[in-house]
Amino acid sequence: MKKLQFICLAAFAFLYSNATFAQDNAATNYDQGFRLGIGLNGGIPTDTDDYDFSLGGDVRLQYDLSKRTSLTLTTGFTNLFVGGKDALGNDIKDLGFIPAKAGFKAFFWEDQFYVLGEVGAGFAVTNGYNDTTFLWAPGIGYANKYIDVSVRYEDYDKFNTNQVALRLAYGFDL
Repeated sequence: MKKLQFICLAAFAFLYSNATFAQDNAATNYDQGFRLGIGLNGGIPTDTDDYDFSLGGDVRLQYDLSKRTSLTLTTGFTNLFVGGKDALGNDIKDLGFIPAKAGFKAFFWEDQFYVLGEVGAGFAVTNGYNDTTFLWAPGIGYANKYIDVSVRYEDYDKFNTNQVALRLAYGFDL
């Protein structure tokens, strides 16, 4: 009998304490949605003498899964500018390419500082280059409602180079 009373009391306590209350918290009512960012990029190649620097522009579509996580799609144009000659003494031409990347962005401090990982392909489109390369790009950045500033490492397998790049962007909700 005591066992039955204990089970009934435990069930009553569980049901009584398991009441749910509406929360007035912005984080629980976060509206998912799309953002668009338009950015300028500048970088310095880190492992080759073939290129001196890079300049480019991009457009990033971002879908916010939550207040702290987002999926991204990025494309644009990047140009690697010539810095010398190859091992045989031949002139090296500038290399312009279109990156197409998908990524994941996670905010970790005050909902403004983030880490970002992207993977995709780079399609060469200038000066007779016709290679397509795998590229990957981890980065870290700061974003508020309109401004996005980030630094990333970007590796281009078939272009025989990589770079450290700075991105300055303006973003807005769609």
